[in-house]
Amino acid sequence: MHSMGGSEASIPATNRLLLSKMKLVFCGTPQFAVPTLEAVIAAGHQVALVLTQPDRPVGRGQKLQAPPVKQAAKAHSIPVMQPEKIKNNAELRAELESIAPDAILVVAYGRIIPQWMLDLPRFGNINLHGSLLPKYRGAAPIQWAVANGEVVTGVTTMRLDAGLDTGPMLLAQAIPVGEEETAVDVYENLAEVGAPLMIETLRRLEAGDLHPEPQDHSLATHAPILTRDDGRIDFSRSAREIYNRWRGFQPWPGAHTILRGKKLIAHRLHPVDHHAPLVPGTIHLYEGRLLVGCGSSSVLELDEVQLEGKRRMSAAELLRGFQINPGERLGE
Repeated sequence: MHSMGGSEASIPATNRLLLSKMKLVFCGTPQFAVPTLEAVIAAGHQVALVLTQPDRPVGRGQKLQAPPVKQAAKAHSIPVMQPEKIKNNAELRAELESIAPDAILVVAYGRIIPQWMLDLPRFGNINLHGSLLPKYRGAAPIQWAVANGEVVTGVTTMRLDAGLDTGPMLLAQAIPVGEEETAVDVYENLAEVGAPLMIETLRRLEAGDLHPEPQDHSLATHAPILTRDDGRIDFSRSAREIYNRWRGFQPWPGAHTILRGKKLIAHRLHPVDHHAPLVPGTIHLYEGRLLVGCGSSSVLELDEVQLEGKRRMSAAELLRGFQINPGERLGE
């Protein structure tokens, strides 16, 4: 971990008893935020209120499902509010002003925090962001870090300001990204290291020995919200780039292309060393395997696929069942 100065992640037990407890409001929605909420409660802080997004319909039955953070808050009997809008919400504002929290914690909440909320607590609004800022500001930092082939990423605690992930940094923790790890794996790893980082951030803010460091905006990169089109395979990219994007875009939007006018989802794929350079997007059959030419004279093997209207299957099953011909083009 570094504060922009260096510090210990684990707090000695003797010190832990001396920590003054803060009154907090916690804002978060997905599973990523749950370990931090649990850690804050376990550290003895008073979570007076949890804000989370409204229940949303999921799955084929479109049944309403409570966000993971709401479920965790209910298990601890913490009051929950799920406002659709917060900027001009007089009821929410009155509630937060009556709580008068020392800090508002924001972890993957999915809402822009309005100025009145930023100004309310004495320690400000403390955000846990899933990247090493100023890299990967925005809605999908974990996915884009993996998709761009980063071998190290991390989490940063920061004090929110009016910009998008532009506020001053407090503490950061880096983790390696394994070359086969997907965004799902990295998401879980970061959620786990983020929880103690937030506890340490609160401890040092209270102790007065944590000094926010401005971000170098010239080094900022962006991690925009993902679209379905991000999952479309562009075979002019190298096989390694396509593989990294597939890893980053799990579980959605994944990787897909077109075969004979139908959508073909690539559930599993990997780059291979193949001596014959192939035209990008062109299928090559090799010992019962489905290879595709990519940019930079590289080759990708499709391991598990799903043709529109069909079930998932191995590439070998696809080759047997659909008489795929060498030289056919994908993506057209």
